[in-house]
Amino acid sequence: MSVFASLVEHLADLLQPLFGAASAAAAIVLFTALVRLLVHPLSRAAARGQKARAALQPRIAELRARHHRDPERLQRAVLALHAEEKVSPLSGCLPSLLQLPAFFLLYHLFSSETVGGRANALLGHELFAAPLGGRWTDALGDGGVFGAAGLVYLGLFTVVAVVAAFGYRLTRRSMAAHPAPAGGGGAAEPVPAPGVAAVTRFLPFTSFFTLVTVAVVPLAAALYVVTSTTWSVVERAVLYR
Repeated sequence: MSVFASLVEHLADLLQPLFGAASAAAAIVLFTALVRLLVHPLSRAAARGQKARAALQPRIAELRARHHRDPERLQRAVLALHAEEKVSPLSGCLPSLLQLPAFFLLYHLFSSETVGGRANALLGHELFAAPLGGRWTDALGDGGVFGAAGLVYLGLFTVVAVVAAFGYRLTRRSMAAHPAPAGGGGAAEPVPAPGVAAVTRFLPFTSFFTLVTVAVVPLAAALYVVTSTTWSVVERAVLYR
């Protein structure tokens, strides 16, 4: 973790002439953007995968018509079709999963009093009046909701709410264009891959869970989440247009 701490400190030093006391916060935003650039090829592959799954729906409808009396055989046939066309129903999860290590590194870095046997100097950095190692509960106890630190969190919550609302509209639009029925319809009704229908019911609301994350993690990790979520929504708007 000391290597990662050095990376953040070096980025903060580079950005200090531009951002002053908020240079460490700017370094976290820049680090998040670099992580998202690294996983962007996977995001593009996930977008192609979703379009490929949509293109398979007519063939899946034929399988339903052929095997509608045998649900287990239908499930096997759908999985075989996805394997044959090299389309993974869960490929869209990879970009999010590969970002988890970076998030946990930030979380632990800004939750630790010491790094490499010495005091963690990064904990002394702030975003305006809010310490990067602090949490929303700390801000509430030091000035309340409208205190100096509390206003920083209100700003983050506002950004997350706006981004989540935009993400909700994008997801609903995508689901309307490519509906995933739960099964049991007519012979021409498309069949989703097993488990996908249950997941997609909750997809429109996932962006709003970011509000909870921002409220409970250190501010540095919250900045990572807000930046990454904003990137994800903009990326989806471009890739899935």
